[in-house]
Amino acid sequence: MAPPDHRRPFKRPTISDQQRRRELSLLRQAQNRLDAQHRARCLASTVLSLEAPGPGPEPEPEPEPVPVPELELASESEYHHVEEEEEGESRSPSKEFDVRQASKLRGAEARKWFARQLMLPEWMIDVPDRLPQDWYVFARPAGKRCFVVSSNGITVSRLRNGSVLHRFPSALPGGARTRDVSGSAQSYSILDCIFHELDQTYYVIDMLCWRGYSLYDCTAEFRFFWSNSKLIESGACDPPSQNHRYRFSPVPIYNCDEHGLHAAYTGAVTYIKDGLLFYNKQAHYQTGNTPLALVWKDEKCSQYVIDTDSQGNVPRLQQVVLELQDDLKVITSDDPPVVFGCLDNDLVQKSGIRPGYLLKFAISDGGLSFADGRLDRADLQYLGKSNRARAFADSYSKVVFQYAVRHSPLRIDDLLSAISSRDDRENEHPDIEMIN
Repeated sequence: MAPPDHRRPFKRPTISDQQRRRELSLLRQAQNRLDAQHRARCLASTVLSLEAPGPGPEPEPEPEPVPVPELELASESEYHHVEEEEEGESRSPSKEFDVRQASKLRGAEARKWFARQLMLPEWMIDVPDRLPQDWYVFARPAGKRCFVVSSNGITVSRLRNGSVLHRFPSALPGGARTRDVSGSAQSYSILDCIFHELDQTYYVIDMLCWRGYSLYDCTAEFRFFWSNSKLIESGACDPPSQNHRYRFSPVPIYNCDEHGLHAAYTGAVTYIKDGLLFYNKQAHYQTGNTPLALVWKDEKCSQYVIDTDSQGNVPRLQQVVLELQDDLKVITSDDPPVVFGCLDNDLVQKSGIRPGYLLKFAISDGGLSFADGRLDRADLQYLGKSNRARAFADSYSKVVFQYAVRHSPLRIDDLLSAISSRDDRENEHPDIEMIN
């Protein structure tokens, strides 16, 4: 009998159109470049409770970083924590806000606005084409995802729900009131970080803006290079001191060939791992859910693979959170959303729930059925209202990833097999290539 071929093409049942959406997302960012300068200015202003000067002419987007108009820092009395609003008050905020409007958002509106400013990776439910050529991979630090903004002598970090995590001095540009700060006192920087509680370190997974230069419309390849070099130059990676309360650190990023994936998966790091993150090299920083960034987990690289209930236990049935619509359909947070079912009008009336509510369901023994890469049927059991702290319903990719983990998980061997079978020639050199 011939020995088994470990480099056979990797095949899984088609349960999503993730690859098609990746291709469309790359086309969309090339054809419709957003106004990155306006977006960066609005985010920095809102995180720091800033007030922007009067509107002026917008510069043309460029492939390289472009200066952003300077901001004026408001008084510290204007800082605020996001407060909870009464349950059931869930209006959908518009996508564009005046700075003053955005900084006054509360409750569900604030949670949604701030969460939508982050680039939210989809869960990997199929293996992307050309992983070795087009993708990076790195171990995701466990901790609190947040924005960090430095400007005019203060550094502020805000969580996805908009609440302030820390307000502190830092070595980031304009991040502390010191005499040796170079550049404009009103230029600002924005980092996408994960705060790792154990070593009190901000691990930088992306950079949105540096000294007033927007990086939103730069590729991930450029942003990662720029982030690594600028963080080291600024002294932000130095140990804590009087004017630098928390240390910042880049994460080791690898080209996603066989050796890079193995290094990210098994290599030693200074933080607790919570899965792997994959970034398409050409991806711009797209706010909201994007198939150009992916998260993948298993038991070896994450303590939290299968979702747990409020007591920290793994429930027998998978639980999902969906949003109720006016037509009583329940949908995911995707754009466009995926419909998982429709509630009975009597149940809606008896439960006192309204359109816009986030509802919790269990996927019963009938499970999920797929046809041509799309959801065909979901056997749902209504459990009740979701936690008020939730900003969004689950994404389709998260629901399907969690379902696959319970029934037919995508394993690390599957990823390695896919890399090997698609381009053996890329793996001729044994050296691991790190980009930072």
